[in-house]
Amino acid sequence: MTEGVESSAEDPTPSAYPQQAGRSRRRAWLVGGLAVLAVLVLVHGLLVETFTVPSGSMQPTLWHGDRIMVGKLHAHDVHRGEVVVFDGTEVFAHPGAAPPTGVAGFLRSVGDAVGIHAGEVLYVKRVIGVPGDTVAVGHDGRLRINGAVQKEPYLPRGMTASTVPFVVRVPAGHVFVLGDNRVASDDSRSHLGDPGGGMVPVDDIVGNVVLRYWPISSWGRLPT
Repeated sequence: MTEGVESSAEDPTPSAYPQQAGRSRRRAWLVGGLAVLAVLVLVHGLLVETFTVPSGSMQPTLWHGDRIMVGKLHAHDVHRGEVVVFDGTEVFAHPGAAPPTGVAGFLRSVGDAVGIHAGEVLYVKRVIGVPGDTVAVGHDGRLRINGAVQKEPYLPRGMTASTVPFVVRVPAGHVFVLGDNRVASDDSRSHLGDPGGGMVPVDDIVGNVVLRYWPISSWGRLPT
């Protein structure tokens, strides 16, 4: 008597196997696609983000419509001369306004983490003063940081640091920012009389501009 396995009516027919294999492949592709999408979202939200320059306030360094890549990994490790993108909602757009709290604050934090800046007003400017710096422009139109005259080769030819003299001290946890096109820039100078004195909280910095990728003819890193 030979041993064997009896077939039953419930056993799958041979034609069912290709269908099952096809469904398995589709599931594998779907899972793989979702995994790639999740990685891209994380990279975009946590490491880099892209923006379009909205105005001419940074000319000639950046022009209206330029597309830039912003590094977010060391967003709060700020240095003088860096060009940064930051949320100016409370400081520039609505001076003195308190940041959102509760559910609104939580949703904003989540949005920032994945690169969604709904309701925020983003600016791109150059960091001129860091915490502890005394930033001043005298009647000679020259920029001084901690008493030392600064060269600003990124300014348009013949333009002075500021037509309005000022002296400020940058508090802890903040930076003082200016546009390179000083005569057409809404920056820290424009809000010296507002609550906070136009100082941008370091926590509001999205990241520093590491690359201009469009137009192709201007591709490259920015001078600092």
